[in-house]
Amino acid sequence: MNAEGARAEDLCARLLRNAGLQIVERNWRCRMGEIDLIAADGATLVFAEVRMRSPTRFGGAGESVTSAKRRRLIAAARLYLYRYPEASCRFDVFLVDGDNVQWIRDAFGE
Repeated sequence: MNAEGARAEDLCARLLRNAGLQIVERNWRCRMGEIDLIAADGATLVFAEVRMRSPTRFGGAGESVTSAKRRRLIAAARLYLYRYPEASCRFDVFLVDGDNVQWIRDAFGE
């Protein structure tokens, strides 16, 4: 990960903590891919994807969350959830543009 990406993830982790969530994992990897941030929101596990894209000639950060990316995130989360079969979960997406962050809670409606 480059320095800009690490800074974006740090910023989003700080936003999660400031909102009262506890960071459980960062950059959790498995054979299905990587989950940027995993946080606990009470009894709910939050799988957070941090997207930053610049320049925008290939589309913004929001366009980079494709259906294929979504499938990989869900598959990775399923593997993670084998540890916690009773846990509820949601998927949040952070779209980062400099210091501006759009936090989309329950982005996949799953």
